[in-house]
Amino acid sequence: MKKKLIFATGNEGKMREIRIILEDTGLEILSMKEAGIDVDIVEDGCTFEENAIIKAKTIMELTGEIVLADDSGLEVDYLNKEPGIYSARYAGEMTPYSIKNQMIIDRLEGVPDEKRTARFVCAIAAAFPNGEVATARGTIEGMIGYEEKGSNGFGYDPIFYLPDYGCTTAELTMEQKNEISHRGKALREIKKELVKRI
Repeated sequence: MKKKLIFATGNEGKMREIRIILEDTGLEILSMKEAGIDVDIVEDGCTFEENAIIKAKTIMELTGEIVLADDSGLEVDYLNKEPGIYSARYAGEMTPYSIKNQMIIDRLEGVPDEKRTARFVCAIAAAFPNGEVATARGTIEGMIGYEEKGSNGFGYDPIFYLPDYGCTTAELTMEQKNEISHRGKALREIKKELVKRI
């Protein structure tokens, strides 16, 4: 009987990334939906880590299983690190990312390349049935592009330009993205904590 791990998300894009990176842990990896959990969690933390811990602990207490949760977002330096922890709720939770992306591009109109620096941040928390909690953080540095490009990513990927690669994160293959992404880095770190405990 495989041990279960629930990832507290309903985002299919995230689940694909997570399954690839954690496939060799021997854990059965379930989304909240697959685990039959439908609960609204109030993320009222002040940091990515706090929000990830709130989510992971809430679901762990409901299920008694190992739970991973992430909180991630985009920090644009010129906009005082907005949207930051409000990335998903920026301009309203139901607003499509095509509109959010265009809003950020519009807010940076006339801003030169060297001031368009930004990063994706991902904090992942693991909550274990014995009450222990571990966290890991990953970041990827880049800049805000001038238009949406690419269709391989989700969220803010089409406007997040990587000068070293000459493309946006939405133009990378899934393999390339997992290799360098903020979530990929944080997942590989948290995987070390999982392997220690399973």
